[in-house]
This record gives sequence, structure tokens and C-alpha cells, in this order.
Amino acid sequence: MTTTSFSLAPLFRHSIGFDRFNDLFERAFEADASTSYPPYNVEKHGENEYRIVLAVAGFAEQDLSINIENGVLTVTGAKPAVEQSGKTVGYMHQGIAQRSFKLSYRLEDHIEVQGANLENGLLTIDLLRVIPEEEKPRQIPIGSNAARQNRVEKVEARRGEEAAETA
Repeated sequence: MTTTSFSLAPLFRHSIGFDRFNDLFERAFEADASTSYPPYNVEKHGENEYRIVLAVAGFAEQDLSINIENGVLTVTGAKPAVEQSGKTVGYMHQGIAQRSFKLSYRLEDHIEVQGANLENGLLTIDLLRVIPEEEKPRQIPIGSNAARQNRVEKVEARRGEEAAETA
């Protein structure tokens, strides 16, 4: 019996802070092996805090670049060729991958990059969702008396301000 498994994990790899199913669906079917290197986690640390952690062993700060443009966060790494006394090193076995990489993450409109840190071979990028006040959900009171009283108070306050300005 042959079973085929279909993982939805690729659908959630490259978006942080929101779900845009169409973009994610297209990414899931891309035949791009470079997205598995370097290994990484996307973590959620509370209601509006996110962190991307990339395992970049062997890369120094000067080998890494983090850019954000048009809502896309791009992390690239390029390791220069290793030289010893003017000669390029040849490997009999190279088990530690140090190839160049480029990873991109599409961010929601209100996600801001707070900072990045490289420690013990892990690059961490901290993100924060900052929602403007006018876009936050708000409670609308139900009831004719409460709503009417609120409107009357606002009208009276406005009239008082206008009277003070003309005096």
C-alpha cells in the first residue's frame, strides 16, 4: 500500500505575522532546495513578538547581511574562500556547510525589526507587531441610552469650547 503524505509546513515557512494563503501556497510548490539551508526556526514569543533564529555556524558578523525592503526581510550569508599562507584550502571531507545562502521572509505591514544578534552560531532577529491605535479593535457600546448620552456629552463639550473661543 502506497501512502502519500502532504505536509503543510512549507506553507508557513516564509511569512511572519499573518497568513496570505495564496503566496504561501505558491511557495509550497517551489522546487527550491536552498530554502532548507541554513536551518532556522520562526518563533512566537507572545501576542505581538516574533523571533527568527538561523543556525549560521562558521559565519562571522561581517559575512552576514540583513535587509528589509518593501515588507520583505532578506538574510544573506557569503563566506569568503578560506586561505592559508596564500593557498586555497582543499577538503578531503567537508561536513560543515559554509555555502552562501539567501532567505527571504514577507512581513505583515505592522511588523518591525527590533534588532539582530549573532551568538554561538545562532543569528536571532527580533520582530515586533506594532498596530496603530486607529486599527486596533475597539468595543462599541450597545444601548440607546448609553450611546445617546455619549453623543449629548460630546455636543455639549463642543458647544462649550466654541463659546469659550468666541468670548
